[in-house]
Amino acid sequence: MTETALSGLRVVELGGFIPAPYCTKLMADMGAEVIKIEEPGKGDPARRYGPFPKDDPHPERSLLFAYLNTNKQGITLDVKSPLGRKLFKELLRDADVLVESNPPRLMKKLGLDYKSLSGINPRLIVTSITPFGQTGPYPPSGRPAPTGTTRALT
Repeated sequence: MTETALSGLRVVELGGFIPAPYCTKLMADMGAEVIKIEEPGKGDPARRYGPFPKDDPHPERSLLFAYLNTNKQGITLDVKSPLGRKLFKELLRDADVLVESNPPRLMKKLGLDYKSLSGINPRLIVTSITPFGQTGPYPPSGRPAPTGTTRALT
């Protein structure tokens, strides 16, 4: 097998729609092993966005989802449950990178913030993709950042 820029790198993705999946798509396309985690019963929100072949919506046929998730492995895991968090932490023991795009403060609330995870795997790189970062004045209290808000501030 041909060596690529990110061969041998294990990446775990915990985030949906476009930010985390696009970041990890680029990594997978450069040879990283990417493991995508989806919430049981819901899956990635991108599954519900088109385009769909023949305009027939179906979570297994979203072309947006297919594009964002080529070259990845996937599992369903509820990280909000105690068992799900335990399994998630076991998965991260051998990972090199975690890419997450959850609302600010959620990871800390779940005990899955960098400080907690670095105790499990000291060499783990954690990348958080949020519209306004994990701290700061925008948006207050970790509220979602609608597209109009982010556009108005840029």
